Amino acid sequence: MNIVETPLPGIGVRRELTLTTGRRVGVVTRRDGQTELIVSRLDDPDACAASIPLSADESAALGGLLGGTKLIAQLSAEQKDLPGVSTQQFPMHETSRYAGRTLGETQMRTLTGTSVVAILREGSVLASPRPDQVMLSGDVIVIVGTDSGLTAAAEILQSI
Repeated sequence: MNIVETPLPGIGVRRELTLTTGRRVGVVTRRDGQTELIVSRLDDPDACAASIPLSADESAALGGLLGGTKLIAQLSAEQKDLPGVSTQQFPMHETSRYAGRTLGETQMRTLTGTSVVAILREGSVLASPRPDQVMLSGDVIVIVGTDSGLTAAAEILQSI
């Protein structure tokens, strides 16, 4: 994927890529720190169909959403050739015994043989979380393991 960077004198920088549909999608980062998501028109890639201002938090959340999707797709693709190994996502509910507690407290790897490879939180990806990482209600815990290990991991995360 080729990302084109264009200086915008007096404004900032535009970074965009061309999708397989021919439409361009990108981001304008202004000199004052403001960010704008831009989408070209399908019938004219040089004309703007949408320009959406984003706050810093919204930019980070959107980047995390897109990055999280890529992470899950990558993990799934890499395990395609490993029979018996899967990736699964588990939501952390507020009723879980481990909401607000550290990953290490679950003893997940010891008890199930699975590995927590990421935590998706408010659009951000916390890759390779450490045992002292606190899991919060609303997080999505991404785990790799065997089917039986993933079943056991679900039971741990869903325990009240």
